[in-house]
Amino acid sequence: MPNLLAMSFEGELAPAFDFKCLRPGRAPPDGWGVGFYPNASPSAVVLKEHAPAQGSLRGELMNAWDHVESSLFVTHIREAKWGSISESNTQPFSRSWGRRDWLFAHSGSLQHRLELKPNALFEPVGSTDSELVFCDLMTRFMDQGWKAIGESDPQIILKWLHEINGLGNLTCALTDGRDLILYADRQASEGLYLWEILPPYAEIAFGDADLEIDLAQRGVKSRKGIIASSSPLGQTRTQHPVTWKTLRQGNLIVLRQGAIMTEVSSERSSFAPPAPHFNSPHLVMPTKSEVKRFSVVHRTRYRYAIPVERSVHQIRLTPMQDRIQNLTEHQLELSVQGQQRDYEDVFGNRVRRLFIETSFDEMLIESKFTVDLLDKDPLDYRPLKAHSTIPLIWMPWHRQVLQPYLLPPELPESQLRELVDYAMSFVERNDYNLLDTLLDINSTIFREYSYLPGTTTVSTTPFEVYEKRRGVCQDFTVLFICLARLLDVPARYVCGYIYTGLKNPNHRQSEASHAWAQVYLPEVGWKGFDPTNGILTQTDHIRVAVGRSYVDATPTSGTIFIGGGSETLEVS
Repeated sequence: MPNLLAMSFEGELAPAFDFKCLRPGRAPPDGWGVGFYPNASPSAVVLKEHAPAQGSLRGELMNAWDHVESSLFVTHIREAKWGSISESNTQPFSRSWGRRDWLFAHSGSLQHRLELKPNALFEPVGSTDSELVFCDLMTRFMDQGWKAIGESDPQIILKWLHEINGLGNLTCALTDGRDLILYADRQASEGLYLWEILPPYAEIAFGDADLEIDLAQRGVKSRKGIIASSSPLGQTRTQHPVTWKTLRQGNLIVLRQGAIMTEVSSERSSFAPPAPHFNSPHLVMPTKSEVKRFSVVHRTRYRYAIPVERSVHQIRLTPMQDRIQNLTEHQLELSVQGQQRDYEDVFGNRVRRLFIETSFDEMLIESKFTVDLLDKDPLDYRPLKAHSTIPLIWMPWHRQVLQPYLLPPELPESQLRELVDYAMSFVERNDYNLLDTLLDINSTIFREYSYLPGTTTVSTTPFEVYEKRRGVCQDFTVLFICLARLLDVPARYVCGYIYTGLKNPNHRQSEASHAWAQVYLPEVGWKGFDPTNGILTQTDHIRVAVGRSYVDATPTSGTIFIGGGSETLEVS
């Protein structure tokens, strides 16, 4: 059985704990405990039991109680070495500091007693070495003035743990309900194993002969998470193989909302890069790029089985002209003539409307243009103002103008609530910083969602994309827009082109129209985010049209009144 088990999830999950070791005929442990933070509360709930009897009611409660819901869990199963078998010696231990409850659990046993500082504020209630370690760490946090793990220096904490580790085995977990610190023993006598779970999954349960944890028994949520265990556990019911990675000896990691925020190495004096075998939310800021000029030819060919006798068409193939995109020349040619006029729609797009009353069975639309892209540094505004935080405050007249870009799609309330929780996990992970939250969403969709053409349609909803974790640029864009709007950040759909380079694995994206999102930032304006590639738009993205959704920005659309039949479309 695992001596120590800790879990961090992207949002709240309600796992079921089945303590098989408490079933009749089994030898129960000396004690067990589970600590968690319901409803993201700073107050922890700890359910524990020393010398549990077979068929323990508390153990059954952990399997049946549907209020065991949190983004953080710390579980400990005790084999007594220090101290009597009592409630006061059963982990996880809890202390209050900085208006929060902190939890601590320790796998292993010290060979030498840890001596606390004279007049230490935090003193043990029981007699275990583990509680001494906890009290010592909390005293050090107080001496530093750190009231949360997010305020601390992980390098200093690693130094503390190395000192304590010199007294014996020390693999441990420490959490303030928001962040989770995990440390692996320097001698690896008591190691720590990590497993990252990624959606989608219909069911997911893991464990061994003594303990099983079912993450989906009370309902499936498409959330990622990281499981840490003092012993690798097997899968019982899951679509994905359980792949455990070993946390390097003497290393410390900090988890938040199911992601590794920091890894500190025992072999370095500064922060180590995030663990390479896990997705990391660490944000890569764009570097300045050079001004670029592109010459583009876009051909669209329609063929019809039956001649079209009467039709009307809207063509949005004229790139936008503004301070960061300069259109130097443009030609729009059509193989079929009719009554036409050019105008600017309500979104600022340049549109050609064509009314045709002559018969045709093929139409060729060709757009040729040259454009200069000038957005060399999309974050050039940052030094000029303080960073914005969520929630944003809009003046009433601003909100009225931006209202079309603030309304999320009409989805069932249950789906919108889950998407709100998903969006808020990014906010929590990034300390409510607006730009970092948007960059994290952008990067996460790129890293965790599969680009698979043909798996979705234009009617695929943002929730379906979130649930299945696959799609194309249009799907990732509508999901990004939906999450931004649920956070009250105005977002709009952009249709245009991307230049990837001939040798780029994503080259096929530059052979068709591309889609991305723009968000409106206070006192900054519209800024482009490309979740398909995990980047901000600079001088490789050519904007053609924008709107609330694809419907407002589609390059070509129209209505056939007479004729047509089956249609064949070719675009290059």
